[in-house]
Amino acid sequence: MMDKKVLKRLGVCFFLLGAPLYTVAQYVGQHADQISVTTKIPVKAYSFDLQDVRLLNSRFKENMDREGRWMLSLPNERLLHSFRVNAGMLTDKKSSKTKMPEPLGGWESLDMELRGHSIGHLLSGLSFQYASTGEEVFRRKADSLVSGLAEVQQVLNEDGYLSAFPQNYIDRNIKGKSVWAPWYTLHKIVAGLIDDYWYTGNRQALDVVLKMASWSYQKVNGLTPEQLALMLRNEFGGMNEAWYNLYSITGNPEHKKLGDLFYHKAVLDPLALQQDRLHKMHANTVIPKINGEARAYELTGREKERAITTYFWDNVLSKQTYVIGSNSDKEHFIEPGKISAYITGYTGETCNTYNMLKVTRHLFTWNAQVKYADYYERALYNHILGQQDPETGMVCYFTPLKAGAFRLYSTRDSSFWCCVGSGFESQSKYGEAIYYHDDQGVFVNLFIPSILDWKEKGLKLRQETNYPEDATTRLFIDKTSANSKVKLYIRYPSWAKRGALIRINGKNIKITQQAGSYITLAHPWKEGDEVEITFPMSLRLEATPDNPKVAAVMYGPLVLAGEMGTAGMQKPQPYHDPKDPYQYYDYDYAIPEGLVHELDVPGGKISALLQPVKGVPLSFETSGKTGKAIRLIPYYNAHRQRYVVYWDLK
Repeated sequence: MMDKKVLKRLGVCFFLLGAPLYTVAQYVGQHADQISVTTKIPVKAYSFDLQDVRLLNSRFKENMDREGRWMLSLPNERLLHSFRVNAGMLTDKKSSKTKMPEPLGGWESLDMELRGHSIGHLLSGLSFQYASTGEEVFRRKADSLVSGLAEVQQVLNEDGYLSAFPQNYIDRNIKGKSVWAPWYTLHKIVAGLIDDYWYTGNRQALDVVLKMASWSYQKVNGLTPEQLALMLRNEFGGMNEAWYNLYSITGNPEHKKLGDLFYHKAVLDPLALQQDRLHKMHANTVIPKINGEARAYELTGREKERAITTYFWDNVLSKQTYVIGSNSDKEHFIEPGKISAYITGYTGETCNTYNMLKVTRHLFTWNAQVKYADYYERALYNHILGQQDPETGMVCYFTPLKAGAFRLYSTRDSSFWCCVGSGFESQSKYGEAIYYHDDQGVFVNLFIPSILDWKEKGLKLRQETNYPEDATTRLFIDKTSANSKVKLYIRYPSWAKRGALIRINGKNIKITQQAGSYITLAHPWKEGDEVEITFPMSLRLEATPDNPKVAAVMYGPLVLAGEMGTAGMQKPQPYHDPKDPYQYYDYDYAIPEGLVHELDVPGGKISALLQPVKGVPLSFETSGKTGKAIRLIPYYNAHRQRYVVYWDLK
């Protein structure tokens, strides 16, 4: 915990006389020794700190490790280059004794108005990697980046302003002139610095962000309501969320007011009234605002913010969400419920799902309802996990669902799309939503190999599984305090219609709950106890809400995709051409004529059409006497080839 004298010097206010029972970090329950504002709402489930969970070997850990290597490979000198140029720190290449770093490409190019956003995502990703692994190399790299940013801030000498572009961009934004989302970029930097402080304890990161907050307050506090409305029409990411997070650390009312000033009435007021005006709105401009409103509710208890968050989530899940848990077509919300009309090559911006999962985490802590954990599992397995190419570690922007399309991956240093940045984070924090807790027990929400260390209760819980290749997961009590009565709340997924089987130390346990609930295990645990949990999986069709003749195939929590080969794909496909930073937006997939996207399902029973492939887990092939067999595999494994997710049913 930071010394209060140091915090006072940095401008941190203390308004609380005693230690709170629970404090509010990014998710309720985290960073208790770094927070000064108490929770103002009833809470059903508390988040563990990311460092309380360690991933064991699995596809999730493989993804995390690949992402970590990518982040570490990006030279700090190149990452800081545009910031230093903006501060006038690198201006005379000819007389320099040091070789000038090569500027980054794509959205980080020196002529891109959004330049500088990636370093914020990197700070978050590096911090998550450090918390998830304990490996010092991630902390050292983050420390070096923060030190470089602090130097730029000092050289700029503009009352705490820090960015890779001049303040003129902000001034243009305030005047309603054309400029590419400067507050969005500042949000990434502020959020990354806060994450670095939370997860690595870097005090310099907090110092830098406090100075940025001081500049921001002076910049926007005096604006008229009309000026604010004009400014907020431009995308600003989760700027409100970041200021509320800072307020949770400092208790400084100026930081809370900053969050309030970024309340976008034009978008949020209709949601508060449960009015659906989302159609044609830019989805990832809207979703981060909801994260900010969720934080405002937790910090203030104001009912309006709760109503906005819950209505928005329910609306998007029921009217905007594709089978893989994604949303949007060409970045925008579609006509409500018309999924089958928007199955294109430009569906599912990955940043949207990254932010929807953040909203979901807030809602779960408030209500501990299975529907939130079910969605988290669906989106995590079918969208986020499959965002990353297992061969190279590169990631995609859109996750196209058009029959015959394929994932278009980034390059290592010449793309830097927003989804590259959010990918640095998503692929680095797989441990964050596996477990939650209340005062009496642990929620087991995801079946991912991992170890939970709940120090407060003296409990160490190990989960071993090959799920979803295997329907069984095993929990081991590796450590427990004397006379432990910690309960285990096991998520009984809504898709598990074939029942459940649970054994404690080999003995069957009677299950009275139904799918879509929690199974509570109250047992006098001792070290060495084993809990075996099985949820049998089965095939099913999931039709679009607007057309029962268009459907995806699912197996348990997984979306299956038909493999369609690589016909017509030429280099650099499936990778992004670095000469065109916006290539993904109107990409021509050159889908071969005659590509099969129909299924003849006897009697509507998909299990009558598909048979398991012997020796290949989670793989199925169509059966029948006519036509070539089609193999279906988990969508998260459909890489570097064409595929079909939504089928036309005969």
